[in-house]
Amino acid sequence: MATEIGLTKQQILESVSGYRQRNAEKVDALEKMFERDKDDLRALGVPIETIGDSADPADLREARYRIPKAEYDLPADIDFTPGELAVLALAGSVWSEGSLSKDATTGLRKIRALGIEVDEPIIGFAPRMTVREPSFGPLRDAIEACRIVAFDYLKPGEEKPRRRTVRPLALVDFEGRWHVSAHDVDADGERMFLLARIVGDVMPTRKGFDPALRDGAGERAMAGLRAVAERNRALLEVTPGTEAALRLLRRAQPAPQGIRVPFVDLHIFADELASYGPEVRVVDPPELRDAVISRLRAALAAHSASGSAA
Repeated sequence: MATEIGLTKQQILESVSGYRQRNAEKVDALEKMFERDKDDLRALGVPIETIGDSADPADLREARYRIPKAEYDLPADIDFTPGELAVLALAGSVWSEGSLSKDATTGLRKIRALGIEVDEPIIGFAPRMTVREPSFGPLRDAIEACRIVAFDYLKPGEEKPRRRTVRPLALVDFEGRWHVSAHDVDADGERMFLLARIVGDVMPTRKGFDPALRDGAGERAMAGLRAVAERNRALLEVTPGTEAALRLLRRAQPAPQGIRVPFVDLHIFADELASYGPEVRVVDPPELRDAVISRLRAALAAHSASGSAA
């Protein structure tokens, strides 16, 4: 960053700590280490510019490397107060590192590079957000790269998953579950897919799509999920002071016979309610009550069978 003309590979190997101490090693080993370090830096959002021979740009034997200061730093017309920096740092610390997009990683690195003290007291209250679904990372990368992907998707009631080919547009978290809003290529329309129902690997294709399709996709997805939740409301009776009460009351409205809780997916919600056991009882709708009872009976049968075997 201190030089406009950059440094050659040999200058870097001779002057940078870590390379200098290993200069006695084989040239191939240092070359691999150098290339690996470049890839790691770029993955962290550090821009590395390669300056080749002006007469033959493809000739990189005497190439020079530099980090353009203008691309590394925040724009000169953007500044933050210590309080704003604290909120940004807190937001960045919430996410587990592997879940951050490349743009978010670059932004956080630029903010930390400012060297400004932030308001520390709120940092101790940062929650941690992790993503369990293995499809999250590949879908995030495909959204950033505007790349069409394919995956197998298992809907409730179906015995086998179906292959879906989509243009992934946005990842959204709703009711603690991750969804991908996408344009289904075969159906020719926007669809919502629950990441928990994606079976196997997400396979990127060589086909791209127009980045403009991503504009507003997250907002449309959240609005659609809220609309579905408003149409689906369960009437529940919950035992006070239990885990069920703690978790359900946060998104519930009081009702004469208990509470009303909006939900998006009947099967996923039935799984949650069944996990509370006797702490919750479904009054309405009947299909949700039947789904919960079915799960409880299956759990009883499984335990009874294992008890008989023992």
